[in-house]
Amino acid sequence: MEVKVIAGDIVNVKAGAIIVNFFEGMEQLDGDIAAVDKALDGAISQLISQNEIKGKLNEITLIHSLGKLPADRVIVSGLGKRQELSMNKVRGAVAETCRWLRQRGVYNIATVAQGAGVNGISLENAAQTVTEGAILGLYSFRRHMTKKDDEPVEIKQIIIAGNEEAKPLLEQGSTRGRILAEAVNLARDMVNEPSNYMTPTHMAEIAVKLAESYGLEVSVLDQDQMAELGMGALLGVARGSRQPPKFIILNYKGTDSAEIDIALVGKGITFDSGGISIKPSEGMGEMKGDMAGGAAVMAAISAIAQLKPEINVTAIIPATENMPDGNALKPGDILTAMNGKTIEIISTDAEGRLILADALSYAGKIGARSIIDVATLTGACMVALGRVCTGGLGNDQKLMDKVIAAGADAGELIWQLPMYDEFNEQLKSNVADIKNSGSRYGGTITGAKFLAEFVNNTPWVHLDIAGTSESEKERNYLIKGATGVPVRTLVSLILFLAK
Repeated sequence: MEVKVIAGDIVNVKAGAIIVNFFEGMEQLDGDIAAVDKALDGAISQLISQNEIKGKLNEITLIHSLGKLPADRVIVSGLGKRQELSMNKVRGAVAETCRWLRQRGVYNIATVAQGAGVNGISLENAAQTVTEGAILGLYSFRRHMTKKDDEPVEIKQIIIAGNEEAKPLLEQGSTRGRILAEAVNLARDMVNEPSNYMTPTHMAEIAVKLAESYGLEVSVLDQDQMAELGMGALLGVARGSRQPPKFIILNYKGTDSAEIDIALVGKGITFDSGGISIKPSEGMGEMKGDMAGGAAVMAAISAIAQLKPEINVTAIIPATENMPDGNALKPGDILTAMNGKTIEIISTDAEGRLILADALSYAGKIGARSIIDVATLTGACMVALGRVCTGGLGNDQKLMDKVIAAGADAGELIWQLPMYDEFNEQLKSNVADIKNSGSRYGGTITGAKFLAEFVNNTPWVHLDIAGTSESEKERNYLIKGATGVPVRTLVSLILFLAK
């Protein structure tokens, strides 16, 4: 789908449909909606007076132009109360409207910079938000469907219209929005793929393609190289699978410095059966998405490479399956992580923290100045926060505040959970330095406390996306299935840190 910015009035644009906005409680039409209303001989005003257009958030009203405009249809999209408008609400309204039009066979849409000038939303941000909403909202995953006759009409073009003076800002914002949304959709594609396609080897192949496309440095360590580095925790998890593990490293160099300003670490379990501590069969198919953290950091660094901030970023993805086998890791086994710490295995289903232990140790070894890790780590996080919020935990409040702010900017909510020392008690082992699992209580926190053992004093934030990596239904710009959280949060954070 092409997103195009043009200089001109929306009333003069030829399209299958044009979109203008109305706020709840708006007393007088102005700007673009007033111009369109005039061209329609007051049709919008009449519908407002008849209370058929109320302006509630995501309200969609269709008006046929009947030859009074170059566009065939006019959509009045409700944005809710003006004082409550945010970029995220615009994103959602655009997505809902674009999907509604797709269902009706419209393939060419024009709109304005929705929300510009309201509550501090700049022209650039408005164009970015409209572009994100359209691309994210129209996403679908049909790669393995052979039946083609029920495919929805493809929207081929979105036009954003504005005056000549605004055009450069609109183009900048739209370009950024396209890069971000396409990165999110890359992560969605990876997570939605079945695990017989999205193997550790295929994740590594995607990393190589991203490096070639966007000028990143890439390294993929094999099993022997991991063994040389002492990655006993990752290799312990990999023992039960016939798929060879991969340790993927992508480097973005935005400055001449040799320092790594920040490492993004993503859990890459391409299928999680639970291992010997096998999961219940119900819902096990969803465990193809246990590599959502790895997909997110790969997608994020691909967007970062295109946006070119002046900062050095490394993405690290330990990738393997967690399977039961005669050679698989067993409860009671002891593993030695890359940093030398020994780990007593209580549950082989607490495997994500094991592969992250080696990845975090590696990030410390290469001298990353700060670390963000992203993982579908604990079902307990979904119990605590549902599918609304990502859980945030860490050892540095300043970094945590920046991550939370970046999430708010992206519309991806993050809720901070405590890291009190008292939780360490659950991870004490009688036979090793640490256990890989505590009791059922405070599971998200004890998972993070385990990871904290492998970051030393490096500023670090852990994002548990167990609840937010998937959506159970279509809502705003989220489509049922993989969400791509927290790609936009990570990119927003990197752009902020680079200022």
